[in-house]
Formats: sequence, structure tokens, C-alpha cells
Amino acid sequence: MPTVKEIASFLESFAPLSLQESYDNAGLIVGNPSMEVTGITICLDSTEAVILDAKKNGCNLVIAHHPIVFSGLKKLNGKNYIERTVIRAIKEDIAIYAAHTNLDNVIDGVNRVIAERLGLVNIRILSPKRHQLQKLTTFCPSSHIDALRLALFNAGAGQIGNYDQCSFTVAGSGTFRGNDQSDPFIGKKGELSVEPEMRLEVIFPSDKQSSVMNALHENHPYEEVAYYLHNLENEYQEVGSGVVGELPENQAEMAFLSHVKSTMKAGIVRHTQTLGKPVKTVAICGGSGSFLLNDAIRAGADVFITADFKYHQFFDADGKIVIADIGHFESEQYTMDLFKSLILKNFSTFAVRLTEVSTNPVHYL
Repeated sequence: MPTVKEIASFLESFAPLSLQESYDNAGLIVGNPSMEVTGITICLDSTEAVILDAKKNGCNLVIAHHPIVFSGLKKLNGKNYIERTVIRAIKEDIAIYAAHTNLDNVIDGVNRVIAERLGLVNIRILSPKRHQLQKLTTFCPSSHIDALRLALFNAGAGQIGNYDQCSFTVAGSGTFRGNDQSDPFIGKKGELSVEPEMRLEVIFPSDKQSSVMNALHENHPYEEVAYYLHNLENEYQEVGSGVVGELPENQAEMAFLSHVKSTMKAGIVRHTQTLGKPVKTVAICGGSGSFLLNDAIRAGADVFITADFKYHQFFDADGKIVIADIGHFESEQYTMDLFKSLILKNFSTFAVRLTEVSTNPVHYL
């Protein structure tokens, strides 16, 4: 049986914890990382009822989208639903893991699931993040450059948008002189060496730094590896908030909003005034997405689908876009299917189930 840590590590390889927002608390919330997993219950919110549902079905790991604990707990005496859930999980020896904004921020995360269900194509990040990329520059003898470059690619370097194995090389000369304790790969200790070398540059996501640096040191022939790292200002097109895409064919506004309501199983769609033009480009942000309204407008979106817009924020559409607020739970419910699909593709020795408990706190008359 895999352990909680192994399941968590797999999920974090897909949605690294480093991509969560500063206010978030993704990761293992409750439980022993070394515990073997007998079964997984998946939910949007890990409530006490979900913990009991997991226990009833022989599952000792609950995977949720929303962390049950956002800020620190100073006491555990059951005075609110958060404390009661944590207490129940500890009593029943059930671990709770959450992947929240880190899952929102990857290109193949929550927002892509929504976009694909609505039939969008050419899906891309709406607001790409900066400061997520690094560049490695190193110097290597030409006889070993191909093997080193391939090792760096295999470690996660060299991906730029729809292209992989991207690098830059230029020929030059390197000089060095080893001391009495050195063991030079080329030349002799105590003597100045001037050797033909290749300058190699690759870009990689910051969360891959450890694997890329390990590959560099393990595959470079020199005893002392010359290299330097740059933190890049570039936008990382694979990471960020929301997505935007296009419908294969234009749709009338009300027909599209009806399609959204039906597909997303929304009790109601709160929307701004329609603009009397066809819908082609659609922006999406599961959960609370009002902060992305200007990004959606700049992207040329005809409709922005999200949740939790306040009354006065609807005025900010200003005749430039149609805001469609479908509800928080409704906009993120398919996160559960994403979790299940990911886990079943990689682990098949235990049950993976969606909770039978509805955790949506909002009801419609």
C-alpha cells in the first residue's frame, strides 16, 4: 500500500506547494505521512460529515480542494466546525490533505477542467505568474555537452510553452588551474589549462531547481562545476490564475449562459447585462475570481465565468464584458473528478471514491 506521503508527493509533482498563494494552507493538514493508505475519499470541503463518510467506507485519507485550516488553531475544543472536523479526523485516524490555489494555478488544473467541459479550445492561462522561472548557465567540454543537455531536459529543464528540449549553446574557451588537492578531468594539476568548452543555457521552473542541479552535478565531467543561476522576470505561461479560451463556434449570449448553467449544474447564474453580441472568447476562474476581471477584459473575453462577485463589483463590467457568477461550489465541484482521475492513473491498489456528502453550504429555493 502507498503511504500518505507518497500520495502527497505525487499530487505535489502535479501541483507544487510552491505555487500556492501566500494566504493558503495547502498540503497535509492532519495525519501521519508514513501511514499506509487503505482508501481515499475526495471532497471539495473536508467537514466532519465527510470524515465520517470516509470512515464508513474504509478510507483513511481525505483529499479536499479547500484546506479545513487556513489560519493557526490555538485550541482544539470543538467550538466550531473546523475544530470538530480536525478532532474527528484525529480520533478516527484519518489524514486530511488539501490542494487548493496550487491546483488552481497550474495550466492543467481546476480551470482547464471547467473550460473543457464547456467546450473551449486553445486554452491558456489568463494571468500568468512572474518570478517562477530560473535560467541555468554552465560550461562543459564539447565531448560531454549532448549527454549533459539531455540529463537537464530529463530533470525538467528546457520547456517553453508548447516546445520542449529548448536550450542555447555557444562555443568558447575555458581556463583553469588545479591546486595540489585537485583531480582535473582535463589537464594537469598545477598547470594552466585552456580548453574548448560550450556555454549551455536552459530555463526551468523554480520548483525543479533541486532535480536540475542534481542532474548538473551528476552528469558534468568536471570535478568543480562552473555555473550560475538567474531568477527571471518572465511570465511563466504554464502557471497563473484563471484560463481563457475560445468556443469552436460563436454562440448567442443567453444560449451560452444556459449552456453554462446546465453544464455546471448551477442553481442560478447571476450575470450582468448582455451586450447583444456573439460569445466567442471566454475567461474562467473557479472560486472567487473578481480580482481577474480586468485581465479577462484585456484578454478580449466576451464572458467571464467565476463566483463570489459582490453587488457593486458587477458595475465594473462597464459594458465591456458579461460577468457570469455561477456560485463557488458550482465553479469548483469538478475538482473532485480531477483528483480522482489523477490518482487512479497512478495508483490502483485501493479504492478512490467521491464523497456522498454534499458540502455546498448554499441552497437555492
